[in-house]
Amino acid sequence: MEVEVKLRLPDAAAHQKVSDLLSPYHVRTHVQENVFFDGAAAELTSSRAALRLRFYDLDSRAVLSLKAKPVIRNGVSRVEEDEEPIEPSVARACVAEPWRLLAMDASRMVKRVRDEFGLGEGGLVCLGGFRNVRAVFEWNGLKLELDESRFDFGTSYEIECESSDPDGAKRLLEGLLKENGIDFSYSEVSKFATFRSRKLP
Repeated sequence: MEVEVKLRLPDAAAHQKVSDLLSPYHVRTHVQENVFFDGAAAELTSSRAALRLRFYDLDSRAVLSLKAKPVIRNGVSRVEEDEEPIEPSVARACVAEPWRLLAMDASRMVKRVRDEFGLGEGGLVCLGGFRNVRAVFEWNGLKLELDESRFDFGTSYEIECESSDPDGAKRLLEGLLKENGIDFSYSEVSKFATFRSRKLP
């Protein structure tokens, strides 16, 4: 179970202010490309699941992820998550020809998708996706991720923190933003839900 604090920032100016504030704690920045898949009969989305290929930093690595049953309440997201690495060149071939994903017999993730969601004869379809620039900071014992998510219908901004104590992490993060006059709100939907709705929250 992945548990994250998710706070939405209103605009690019707020995002830049947070970036400047946290700059002494910057660790790295990732450029991510997220591509999603579903069954031909929407077997995954109808079960509140998402299958994603994520490419990092000009295809330096790729990860196949399955997320299911997301719940976001009061700025805290809980979702079942499973993932495994995949060779980037193979992942690119799967984006071009989605049937290749289900043909990966050695993949534990693919076996899960087949067994749990009944994917097989109908195959997979590529839903498209979005790009994300993620700056990572280590601040007050927390790993913070500052996201700029670029959809083809607009850009959204969030700051996230995965934590086993989400309420404590949220208090610290809210305090940081309030003390520095940075507006925020609780995220109410996932990035995947935003992508599928084609509308910024």
